[in-house]
Amino acid sequence: MSSDATGIHKLEDVVDLGKFLQARRARVNPAEVGLPDNDRRRVPGLRREELALLAGVSVDYYTRLEQGRAKHPSDQVLDAVARALRLDETTRSHLHRLAGNSRLSPLHASAGVRPSLQTMLAAIDGFPALIMNHRQDVLASNRLARLLYGGFGWDLEANPNFVRLLFEEDSQQHFPDWEAVCSHETVAQLRKMAALFPEDKEMTALIGDLTVEHRFFAELWAQAEVKDCNIGWVRFEHPMVGLLQLYKDQFRVADGSGQMLVTLTAAPGTDDYDKLALLGADR
Repeated sequence: MSSDATGIHKLEDVVDLGKFLQARRARVNPAEVGLPDNDRRRVPGLRREELALLAGVSVDYYTRLEQGRAKHPSDQVLDAVARALRLDETTRSHLHRLAGNSRLSPLHASAGVRPSLQTMLAAIDGFPALIMNHRQDVLASNRLARLLYGGFGWDLEANPNFVRLLFEEDSQQHFPDWEAVCSHETVAQLRKMAALFPEDKEMTALIGDLTVEHRFFAELWAQAEVKDCNIGWVRFEHPMVGLLQLYKDQFRVADGSGQMLVTLTAAPGTDDYDKLALLGADR
């Protein structure tokens, strides 16, 4: 896989603590943490010495931390840096994992669909449902999911990668909130999964390819956003039934496999519920 200006070309770049710290430091507004913000700043965000001051560590130590020369930082130091960076709980856990926190149990991806998830999927008939892994590869889907996404020309039975599909050029017309879906529902979640499965070379290749092929993906990845996007509304512009708003739930299996069941539902009696019924009508 070729590299580009972002340097995403090997496993270490995907889960690099220093690059993550640099990206998050650049996002902190000095004025928000009580520091002067003037025109003499050559780069956005905080300087290293300012972040070190806020975290209560020496400038030398924080510099070594960003440069990867400070090995095994303590939980106390990481928590102090997280507070200085104004990280939420999900992103704080991500920081600990990047630093190799031994308290966080290792996860092991599973290639085959878990039988329990397959059983649940087979029982779902009235709304779209699919099974994905930590890379957002579609491992299995029900008929209504295939009809929903098939309207966009997506073949879920071919076991595609949802992220690649979403960043295809014509996908924007199918998602009225395409940019938000990409940033909050996809890239931020992919970054979290990359840290949870740091040995996954396919994940590294996926991120590298998308960074080279799609400028918007590269921009989003550079923001170092980390989110756990398990629920929320998703709007679709479907060629058969028009605008469709469905509620997405992601049910992750708590066994470290990285697999999850994703459902898209609408409340009975609503227009969206009727549109789903129309979409699923026998043809």
